[in-house]
Amino acid sequence: MYNRRFLSGILNHCYQRSFEGGVLFYSKSDYLVWFTIVCVMARKYRVRVLSLCPMPDHTHYSIVAGSVKDLSAFMGAVNRTFSHAMNQACATKQSWFETTFGSAPKTDVKNGRSNLLYVGNNPVERKLEVNAEDCRWTFIAYAASDHPFSEKLVIRRASSHLRAAIQEIRAQHASGKPVNHAQLKRMTSKLTSREREQLIDYIIVTYNVIDYEEALRFFDRKYMNYISALHTTTSHEYDLDETFVGKSDACYKTMTQELLREKHLADIHEFLSWPRSDREALVELLRRRTSASLAQIRKFLHLPKLSPAGLKP
Repeated sequence: MYNRRFLSGILNHCYQRSFEGGVLFYSKSDYLVWFTIVCVMARKYRVRVLSLCPMPDHTHYSIVAGSVKDLSAFMGAVNRTFSHAMNQACATKQSWFETTFGSAPKTDVKNGRSNLLYVGNNPVERKLEVNAEDCRWTFIAYAASDHPFSEKLVIRRASSHLRAAIQEIRAQHASGKPVNHAQLKRMTSKLTSREREQLIDYIIVTYNVIDYEEALRFFDRKYMNYISALHTTTSHEYDLDETFVGKSDACYKTMTQELLREKHLADIHEFLSWPRSDREALVELLRRRTSASLAQIRKFLHLPKLSPAGLKP
């Protein structure tokens, strides 16, 4: 049984690994669904979120909870709800997360600051972005702008399709429900690429529960101090045994693009419902077309790990 250390009202670093190391996020929709679930459940279980970072095969949270019961209930609700959403989107019936999540309290300002830097810089460490704030899914840029990754949205000038999507998101948020894959697919089907990016920013800002003011307390309450520290500080989590596969996670996006093109998929989630033999047949294709290691390819395809003898470069 996991021996959880917890202190009420103290910043906790929580981390959740995927089941058997499989990839969790294949598309922008996956990240959005997860984020809105996190925000809805944070309100429900009275959890304060200071930072978040979903990575391809795990998730990080810097959060404050009133009790270990609330913390466990929050994490369990997020994982169950996202797993259900992914199984619906992928037409699968599989586990997406390990049963237990890890957590560690940060008992002073120095350790809390170090944790926020570590969580924010995960995409930089894995070569997904040059700077933490350049990654939409660290949500850091939203502390300074309501449209950091799109053109400013002026609703009265938006197309009828975008205005309809905005109305639907408002209603969904007001009812305390996260967005789902089918809804996002329907809403974005008639939007231009520019409008899709505007809608993503709108959804994030509408649902966002991240307490930036509290996070910035660790950086003298100044956003630019936070950014400067992210750029110049390499932080480590000594209470977390985080083992990475491969030198970069950028290969997962490349594999997604290759499969969409080569297999003419309308949706990247389609292949996850294929029989194991069909997914095994994709291994050589991805080895030829990408720089991913064999272990990363098998993680991406949700195939069992090979024995050490089978893991060739």
